[in-house]
Amino acid sequence: MKIVSLLPSTTEICFALGLGNQIAAVTHECDFPEATSAKPSITRNVLPEGSRDSQTIDRLISERVLAGDSIYAIDLPLLHSIAPDLILTQELCQVCAVSYDDVLAIARTLPSVPQVASIEPRSVDEIIDSIGTVGRLTGSESTADTVMRSLRQRIDAIHDWIGAQPNRETPRVVCLEWLDPPMVGGHWVPEMVELAGGRDMLGKPGQPSFRVEWEQIREAEPEVIILMPCGYHLMETLAEAEQLAGRGRFPGCLSELPAVRSGRVYAVDGSSYFNRPGPRIVDGIAILAAIVQPELPAELAPVGGYAPVGLLAMSEHGGERA
Repeated sequence: MKIVSLLPSTTEICFALGLGNQIAAVTHECDFPEATSAKPSITRNVLPEGSRDSQTIDRLISERVLAGDSIYAIDLPLLHSIAPDLILTQELCQVCAVSYDDVLAIARTLPSVPQVASIEPRSVDEIIDSIGTVGRLTGSESTADTVMRSLRQRIDAIHDWIGAQPNRETPRVVCLEWLDPPMVGGHWVPEMVELAGGRDMLGKPGQPSFRVEWEQIREAEPEVIILMPCGYHLMETLAEAEQLAGRGRFPGCLSELPAVRSGRVYAVDGSSYFNRPGPRIVDGIAILAAIVQPELPAELAPVGGYAPVGLLAMSEHGGERA
């Protein structure tokens, strides 16, 4: 079988199922596992190069979406030469991949029309179930069952440990999936927070991420703030937070927040563990649990993937008043 994966998450799922040798092409954003780098890239981002600050990216994406344009282009000659049997894509987010309608239209032009499967989970359970879906599509049901069972066992182990702690606290948490303008994480993120022993104050389970005002964040009085901008790895998130502070984009009212006053603001590797609905979402739950429940035992805690952010100093020295 020849598979074209138009999502980093489905690329990760395929490799987890031992299908790496059947992947014929991936997206320009696929970067895990390492073997992905050897696969041809079949998409490209059409935004101007160098557009990496979050405010500019948000403006450019909004303009293209409003005009009905995609932010991705697909390599049609490469797709025709591959003649895939299966294309994995999604309909959930219009800025996360090539438009689903475009993929269907392109697929119909191929000499042998491939199966196009939309993989679009909205919850943690659906993310794990999507592994089973890919397993059925590729004849890898047995391997998929093993992977799914292992992931659920890891989640259960964290849940059981948290539930066994006497007098444990359930801190108020705000997860920011974009920083300028601020957007709170949706879909599976609020559920991840709950599984990790926290309480998401703004996110709506199963619903898309959405824009908020800094005043709404202040009113939520979060005890923990997680910075997880979509598409950013850990060091990029830390750099973006520092740049925004330097430009005065963090309001002074942030210094009033319990999370900021207590130093419980963290940057995470959003691209690897939170934004992509693939197997590593369970690593994301472990990261959140290590942040929200600091006594989490070492055998359940992740190695790396997050770092504290000195938002108090940033907001006091570089921020505007809200």
